[in-house]
Formats: sequence, structure tokens, C-alpha cells
Amino acid sequence: MHLARIAARLSRALSLALLAFGIGLSQQAGAEIDNAALANQGDSRNWAAWGKNFDEQRFSTLEQINKQTVGRLGLAWSLELPEVWNVSSQPLAIDGVLYFAVGYSVVHAVDAKTGTLLWKYDPKVDSKKMRMAWGSRGLAYWQGKVYTGVQDGRLFALDAKTGALVWEKLTTEPGDNRYITGAPRVFNGKVLIGHGGADFGHVRGYVTAYDAETGEQAWRWWVVPGNPADGFENQAMEAAAKTWSGEWWKFGGGGTVWNAMTYDPEFNRVYLGTGNGSPWNAKLRNPKGGDNLYLCSVVALDADTGEYLWHYQTTPNETWDFNSTMDMVLATVEIEGKARKVILHAPKNGFMYVLDRETGKLISAEKLGKVTWAEKVDMATGRPVEVKGVRYENGEALTWPGSGGLHNWQPMAYSPDSKLVYIPAKEMAGYYNDQGIDPRTWQMDKDGPLGIAGFFDDVPKNAGSSSLLAWNPVTQTKAWSVPTPGATAGGVIVTRGGLVFQGQADGQFVAHDADTGAALWSAQMGVGTQAPPLTYEIDGKQYVTVLAGWAGGQMLLGSLSAQHGWVGRAHARRMLTYVLDGKAALPASAPPAETVVLHDPSFTIDADLAAKGKPLYGKACTICHGTGVVAGGYAPDLRASPVPLAAPAFKAIVQGGALEARGMPKFDEFSDEELDSIRHYIRLRAEEKPSLWSQVKAIWGFIVLMVKMELLKRGWID
Repeated sequence: MHLARIAARLSRALSLALLAFGIGLSQQAGAEIDNAALANQGDSRNWAAWGKNFDEQRFSTLEQINKQTVGRLGLAWSLELPEVWNVSSQPLAIDGVLYFAVGYSVVHAVDAKTGTLLWKYDPKVDSKKMRMAWGSRGLAYWQGKVYTGVQDGRLFALDAKTGALVWEKLTTEPGDNRYITGAPRVFNGKVLIGHGGADFGHVRGYVTAYDAETGEQAWRWWVVPGNPADGFENQAMEAAAKTWSGEWWKFGGGGTVWNAMTYDPEFNRVYLGTGNGSPWNAKLRNPKGGDNLYLCSVVALDADTGEYLWHYQTTPNETWDFNSTMDMVLATVEIEGKARKVILHAPKNGFMYVLDRETGKLISAEKLGKVTWAEKVDMATGRPVEVKGVRYENGEALTWPGSGGLHNWQPMAYSPDSKLVYIPAKEMAGYYNDQGIDPRTWQMDKDGPLGIAGFFDDVPKNAGSSSLLAWNPVTQTKAWSVPTPGATAGGVIVTRGGLVFQGQADGQFVAHDADTGAALWSAQMGVGTQAPPLTYEIDGKQYVTVLAGWAGGQMLLGSLSAQHGWVGRAHARRMLTYVLDGKAALPASAPPAETVVLHDPSFTIDADLAAKGKPLYGKACTICHGTGVVAGGYAPDLRASPVPLAAPAFKAIVQGGALEARGMPKFDEFSDEELDSIRHYIRLRAEEKPSLWSQVKAIWGFIVLMVKMELLKRGWID
């Protein structure tokens, strides 16, 4: 055994001994975070992994903060993070130190008792990859090292004490569409990482395992098959290729593992939650049909070799962005009098799946809420029974849920005490339209990577809703549900104290009764969040921490995103930590505000130029500045900005990268004429006043589509 490991174990033993005698250490030096620690659900002093432990239950055995004491919870300290734009991430808490990656994977180490910054490491992301604008969702820790991915495809390891770079690897190919936002997973001395990018074209998904000490690649597993002419990497890819048709490899195929990966120490395997197809539209990537393995699946691999073991596909031949990259929770539950080792999985498509962990066999599946694309899951085949017309066979379809899913990446939690799953749920329809798209002439680079008609309009604030849903996975029934503000809310954790903690879009941090859903405590964070919280213990005191800030994927949905008033850089990005009887004051915060659109009659809008600028804006700007030029997060609302009114300033920022330091990437491929067309489209939207007739037509079109879908479902029309 290495001397360093011996020292670490002695240090941990000394720390435990001191705690036994009532002598606390504010920073216990060198806890050994390894397989044993990450498998130990009972020790909740640390929160050492994305889901706390290997089982990813997000359940803490701490109970100092409970239903009776939670009313005493107060702010212990806060840390402002003005230099980063996105804090939709969950920290780790190890030995009295909080580690978190925010923005473009800028890693911070903070004293968990005081909020004092210990060190910070900025990997300096490639500016071209800043265009994806998602940020980091989390990191991992193993034997004194902190690991996280970077949006430009790198994976790096830092010394946890100093923040010094230990090693770094590029996990993708230079110049490709892949990027990393999800948290790595560590086990058996390996660190596993996936990537995103299937929504941006020409991406074939994979996961890669690296040696945690050296960064050397251990194994890689591809999710979907490549060009058959090049041969197949393994038998799994050869088998999968039989479920594809056409020349899918020219488009990449998709299947990215951008979020969910769970290690199972009992069977020494990893479970992957795989992503959507690329393009979304199955008619284009798979013209003759077939299941398209291993898209939208739970896939089990041998943890040592990456060898395929089994799979269960939640959405065969998906065509709605119904990926299965939502968290997979491991639990042991009693079903028909027998203890079953299961995976609990609630992907985007709206069903809760209970799978046997050993075999992958489906035990049960039921709808969590409003689901119209499928009637049910057939238990004999394990396949969804689809509703006629949902594949936009006639050119368009309206479904529940939409591409945002009934449950998205914001993690759920499971309590072995209450035996309930707590899910940040949402309800929002999806509209799919491929009218005018001809599979014979469609080109991904020219016509867009999704293969459906682009969406450019504003999303009204009442287009979606959200809730905190408590679900019994054994009976597949709802225990309780409480509405949450807006159309998205933060991930959740649950504790032995009988509490479910969740940050909300309206800026409230809430503790719910795990048995009833009643709100027992809340505190104003000064800004909304979707980041999951965590809880841990230092010197015998239980703390709860959450990152608050409004950015990330919810920015792009126009008025739906903007309804809470967190638009622009003036609103806080901060870390907040709570403890019983905490007395700290929340720092001053900019209040919620409505965008005041800037009107300039002297700017003469050229309708033809604006029409050319509309798709360019949709491709380059929507992801940050919002659909319909209605911003919903950190990036400013361009309708209220004077910059588009001045061609030189607009060019300096967009084409020249003048604001790259503030997170605004440069688009030097745009010509001056294209820049001008975007300016005219922005000003068109700023001056646009929707008529009553246009609103009536939009509502009527929505009603007609709903009626048509119901008639198709009943078989009354073809």
C-alpha cells in the first residue's frame, strides 16, 4: 500500500477517534474516498459524489435538521460568485471542504464552515465551445483528487488540497460537436465520462473510462453503431446495426450519455442512461424503421472492461428527443413479498420504470403525469403502445410531454425510510412539425440538425407548469404532489429527518415534509435556481448548501423562462449555506424586474433583411438570448439593449469577441451582411406588437391540432 494511503487512513482513524471524544475538526484532513466510502450509505458526514453514494439515492441519514427543528434553520454564510454565469451545479462536501464546478467548469474549493475561498481553478474553455452555453452540472472526488469535464471536451484531475492540475485529457475529437456538462463518476480507480452534442449534428455517442491516477484510457464503449463498412467495435455494435436503416452514420446517430451514469458495486457494473437520436426526426436517420439501439436506453456494462451486458430501451426509434439520460437510482424494494434489487428510472418520456438490476427485465412502468404519446407500456413486450399520429406522420403532432420531458436532468431522490421517490416534475406540450422536409434532399448542415421545422416564436409564460411529485415505485401510484412556481424547479434531496429540500424558480429554498409534501420552512435566496442542494456534517452540526442563480437550459424559453424576473447579469449567482440557529444576513439582491423594451423610431427595419436574420438568430443566439428574442436568464434581452442599434458595437461583440470574458462567444464566421440581418431581426421583434387577430389564430390552431390528435388516437380519422 502506498504511504499516502496509509497516512490518509491513519488521519481518518484519528479524526473518528477525536469525534468520539467530542473533539471536532473543522477540516478533517484526508478522508479516504474510495469504493468503500462511496458504498457506505450510513455515513452522511460527507456528500462525496453526484448522487451522494454509488446508489445515487440522494438520501442523507443526517437528522439533526428534522420536521421539529427545521423552523430554526437560518443562513450560516453566503458566497457571491459574480464572475461565473451558470451555477446549475451540485457541490461535493468532503472533510469540511465544499468543491464545486460552475460556469465553464471553474472549480472552487471553499471552507464549508465559513465560506472562505481556499482555491480556484479555471480550465480556460475553448471559446468556440462556449456557444453551447450549458455550463457544468457537477464533479467527482477520488483519493484526494477532484475531477470534472470541460465544455470543450477535456477531462481533468486536480489536487484537492491545492487545486493544482494533476492530469488532463481531451476526451473528444478536436473541432467536433461533442461537449461535456455532466458530472464524471469514479469507481474501482477509474473515472467515467460521457458527453453531449447530439442536438448540434454529426455526433456518435460514447462513454470513456480513464485511470483515475494517470488519466490513461482504460476502455471506451460506443452507444450506436458506426459505418458498417468500417467494421464494428464489438458484438453489441454489430447487433445494434441490424436495428438501423439508411445511412445513419453520415449524421452520427446520437445516443450521447450527457448526464446519467450509475455504478453498482454489488454486480460491478455501470448503468448508462443514453440519449436521443441525431437528427431527432426518425424518418431522416432511420427511413425503413427499426428500434435504433441503443438510443434512449438503460445499458449495463462490465465496470472493468466496458463489455456490454444487457439493455432496456424506453423509447424505441425515438423521434421526440425523449432521451433516457435522467438519473438512475439503485434501491432494494419489496415486490410481492420478495426483496428485489432494482433501478428506478424516470426518463423524459413520462413513465416511471422499475427494472431488475441483475437482468434488465422490466418489472413495472406507469405514467407519472400527462402522457399522450403512448397509451401504456406493454408488460409482455416491454414496449410502449404508441398513439397513432404522434410520429408526425401527417407533418405535425402535439404531444405530452414535449422535448423538455416530464422529468429532465434535475435529479430526483429516493428515501428508504418513506419508500417514496421525489421527482421535480413538469408538464409542457411538445409541437413537432416536419412539413416540407424531404428525406431525399434534407442535409443536416444546411437544413438544421434536428430534422424538424425550427421554432422561432416566444413561449408564453403559461405554456408549462411544474410540481414536486412523491411517487411510490412499488405500487406505481402518486403519494402526493405540490405545485412549484414556473415550468422548472431544482433537483431534490431527502433526509432521515423526514425532509425534502428543493430550490425553486421564484427564489425560494423550501423544506417539504417527506410524508405529506407540506412546506415546513422556506428562505429567500435572492434569485431562482434549478441546482440540487446537498447536506453534510461538520463538528457535529448538520449543514445544508445550495447554489442559486438563473442560467442554463431554462434561459431559452422566452417569456416562460423570463416570468420570474431573473433576466440579465444584475441578478446574483451565489452559494448559500444554512445551519440551525444561523444568523447571517442575505446579501442585497437585485429585485425581479420586467424587461423594458427599447424603442427607436430612427431605426428603419428592412423586412427582407429581418427574414434572413431570423434563422441565423435561431441558430446562434436563441440558446442564450431566448427564442423570439425574449431573454429568460443571464444573457441580456437584446430587445432592451442599445448594442444592436449600433452596427460597429454589434460587430465588435458578435464577430470580434469583445465580451468573451463575460461569457459571450464570438461568431467570426458571420459576414457583415449576416450581422446586419440579425440586427434587423432583433429590432423587428423589439417593435413587434402582436395583433389580437394573430393571437386568436394561434390559439385556434392549437385547439385544432389538439382535436386532430384526439381523433387520430380514437381512430376516427387517418
